[in-house]
Amino acid sequence: MAHHEEHNEHLTHDQLKFREHTERAGHFIKIDLFRSAREEFKAALEYKPGDAECLKQIEIMNNHIDRDRKSVLILVPLVILLIVAIALLA
Repeated sequence: MAHHEEHNEHLTHDQLKFREHTERAGHFIKIDLFRSAREEFKAALEYKPGDAECLKQIEIMNNHIDRDRKSVLILVPLVILLIVAIALLA
């Protein structure tokens, strides 16, 4: 931990905030919270505008969000149909 703190004392406030947001985004990605990760990458851009890696990650998060949205739009009607079918058979 001390090594981590020593390394941080040479960074500017903006660099620390950028790192904080990108690290938090990485944690959100690990648990599939893509919207939260996207927002953290957007917040990181406030401290390092135009950062290519953040912009790339935002696009990747948008793709994950779109994929998940499509999955929900397919699965929800199927689950509703299954519930109705079970209710009619009971």
